[in-house]
Amino acid sequence: MSESQGRRRVGIVGYGHLGQYLVQRLQTDGHRHGLELAFVWNRDARKLEELVPVELRLEKLADFFERHADIIVEVAHPCIAQSHGEAFLKAADFMVGSPTALADVGTELKLREVARQSGHTLYIPSGALWGGQDIQRLDDGGMLQALTVTMVKHPDSFRLGGHLGELARAARKERKVLYDGPVRKLCPLAPNNVNTMAAACMAAPSLGFDGVRGCLVADPGHPDYHVVEIEATGPGGFSVRSTRKNPAASGAVTGAATFVAFWSSLLVCQGHGGQVYLC
Repeated sequence: MSESQGRRRVGIVGYGHLGQYLVQRLQTDGHRHGLELAFVWNRDARKLEELVPVELRLEKLADFFERHADIIVEVAHPCIAQSHGEAFLKAADFMVGSPTALADVGTELKLREVARQSGHTLYIPSGALWGGQDIQRLDDGGMLQALTVTMVKHPDSFRLGGHLGELARAARKERKVLYDGPVRKLCPLAPNNVNTMAAACMAAPSLGFDGVRGCLVADPGHPDYHVVEIEATGPGGFSVRSTRKNPAASGAVTGAATFVAFWSSLLVCQGHGGQVYLC
């Protein structure tokens, strides 16, 4: 923690809906939790005008180290973790808000190793993943044999291209399964829509992105909420299933409860050493 300020300094990378929410919470409630805003960066800097004080705007992301952040929170796009994650982790703790970036084997291995060497923590926010720490404990104990994450949203809540985008558009009248298979193959096809699945893969490293099954469903009967179903199985017939319904505005990629979950995750990030930590 920055000794001169006595607070944990937070850098926010990305100023979409989630980034705006975190900045607002830091400005209004951060002091009560020993947090303060170090900087805000957005690809389109014009979006920060009249909303973020000039002294908190970061023009060039490569200059982040000048702001002496204790933790950097990415809520922009998976490419940020892939291109800047190593540098972030060498200087500070790093929360990957787009864990689909870690479906790239090289990125995951590199960031795990940098965290170990630097002593900084690579944080994976639970987001919409219900029971992530229970999954982690099962995996740590060698009891997790299979894990399936099913995400159901209205077709307008997906940001998809190519074949999956065509399938989603065709689902305006009836429910359609867009994908059912290993999460690793899905992440590059739907990088903004399946971060919950990616978080589950990080919670269960024995299965990982190749072993965790992801099922993506478009359902026109879900106009105002998202559904995440988790099914974990183990030896001797053990199984557990959870269903999470998250209210969401029409066409929204992120459900309302996920915003609060991210803030709660940030409050957990007090430094846990050189490891990957689900928060």
